[in-house]
Amino acid sequence: MLIDSHCHLASYKYAHDELDQVVANAEAAGVTRMVSIGTDLEDGVACIALAERFSGVYAAVGIHPCSVTEIEADDWLEQIEKLAMHPKVVAIGEIGLDYFHGAPKGWNDEDYRDRQKEFFTKQLDLASKLGKNVIVHNRDRSEKVRPCWDETLQTILPYSGRLRAVLHCHTSDWESAKPLVDRGHLISFTGIVTYKSAAVVLEAASVAGAGQFMVETDAPYLAPVPHRGGRCEPGYTRDIAECIAKARSESIESLATHTTETAERFFELS
Repeated sequence: MLIDSHCHLASYKYAHDELDQVVANAEAAGVTRMVSIGTDLEDGVACIALAERFSGVYAAVGIHPCSVTEIEADDWLEQIEKLAMHPKVVAIGEIGLDYFHGAPKGWNDEDYRDRQKEFFTKQLDLASKLGKNVIVHNRDRSEKVRPCWDETLQTILPYSGRLRAVLHCHTSDWESAKPLVDRGHLISFTGIVTYKSAAVVLEAASVAGAGQFMVETDAPYLAPVPHRGGRCEPGYTRDIAECIAKARSESIESLATHTTETAERFFELS
């Protein structure tokens, strides 16, 4: 059985009345558990509602870096903490830094990035306080010059031993991930690993040690081959896992076992 460690079931791209079928499709593909990731306060509430609705769905709550300028409540961190008390909330996330998107109207890049860093650090502190691990977003404008990746590492590494982070949607080589995984953190792979243009990502997945990575869809985004171009679903975790297993010369059963065990430990799932 597989776990989709990162999906967005509360996305507007899923109609409320079709989620039963989406979850059923996942279960039919052997994806029996899914972690639905929040990106802001409202989304976090919606993810918790889905976790209450479906036994195999869990939730994470947090403020995404691209949402930080939309948060007006002074007590936003207290609200995240309250949501995190729900028994099916298994992590703080999606949090982090994003230097790919430009500053929104009324903001310059420097102030926008400073606000992202403030929200990121405060949520890391909260996760450490609550004893929860974190799901981290980072995105640069180029794979050649990566200030966002560098600052993400500088921010996370001091928390090593206090919490574990998973850098979701890893899009670079294995060497870039080593400073993290060597300190007990994780990376995870999406449908990008199946794309012909992403050989470096598949190479990273092929050499990562068991226990150092998870699999995810980031659904409804980044559908893997052969579904590329369409809406992604958690059930496509199997396509991602099969691609990685082939690159590792490993059976899908073996890869499913160790990625599931890694996710269970990270999210403290029974």
